[in-house]
Amino acid sequence: MKTQITQLLGIQHPIIQGGMAWVADAKLAAAVSNAGGLGLIGAANAPADVVEKMILQAKSLTDKPFGVNIMLMSPYAQQVAELCAREKVKVVTTGAGNPGKYMEMWKNQGIKVIPVVPSVALAKRMERAGADAVVAEGTESGGHIGEATTMCLVPQVVDAVSIPVIAAGGIADERGMTAAFALGAQAVQMGTIFVCAEESPAHLNFKQMIVNAKDTDVTVTGRAGGAPIRSLKTKFTKRLLAMEKEGASFEEFEKAAVGSLRRGVQEGDMETGTFMAGQISGLIKEIAPAKEIVERLVKNTEDLLAHLMEKRGITIE
Repeated sequence: MKTQITQLLGIQHPIIQGGMAWVADAKLAAAVSNAGGLGLIGAANAPADVVEKMILQAKSLTDKPFGVNIMLMSPYAQQVAELCAREKVKVVTTGAGNPGKYMEMWKNQGIKVIPVVPSVALAKRMERAGADAVVAEGTESGGHIGEATTMCLVPQVVDAVSIPVIAAGGIADERGMTAAFALGAQAVQMGTIFVCAEESPAHLNFKQMIVNAKDTDVTVTGRAGGAPIRSLKTKFTKRLLAMEKEGASFEEFEKAAVGSLRRGVQEGDMETGTFMAGQISGLIKEIAPAKEIVERLVKNTEDLLAHLMEKRGITIE
């Protein structure tokens, strides 16, 4: 499956693994890249020295392209941005901010820059800033979310920019991947399904919650404070939602939530942990090696694209 994105990034398959905080480490990124996709290291709020160790580890585990996702609101964003330039990582994806001030530095090192955007306006802005592509991420995704759905957002972004668009949010099988191509995307980015990769460092409790999830087992907290986050339903999310309903201040809400993602991902803490996951969780039914996940997605998507009308009983007269 050759697309503008596979050619741009030098990868075999148009599949990108999301840069999930506490999940997207060197081992997972390398496994996805070795499988032919693009693995990402999630820098999140980690200091540059921690990210450097992950980059060096990934380089020792794969000779394929991989990238780093930088959360631009992190206090370490500047140092991590400079680190990526020094290490000449192949790809940088960004979220939670404008990467414009780093663009020249990255471009000078041959780095491909792909911001994650929740709107057409931001996609246009990123194209003007020099982005090589954008990830149009719908509200179905896990973690920090916008308002527009993937189905509505992707085609509008595709129509608005001339650079390639990657679809994200609510994609975990060949049907979602095929739909993304139909909407005009040149690749897909997926997070939740890779939480359940064998190479993922996520606690088994987290993986099992996704595998056991029903379609109604995700919720959104933080809307009242203007920072909505989608995660699996737990006693902790119920407590946060109750705080919102009772009118808790943003500071009170943040204090209650601080450290909860680490506790969820690393410790599997079912009482005080946060487990960021997308609405697609109910479709994921197993823990599998990253290579198997990627290869199955590609094969099934190729089959579906080749036989779509026959398989769905569609006829044209």
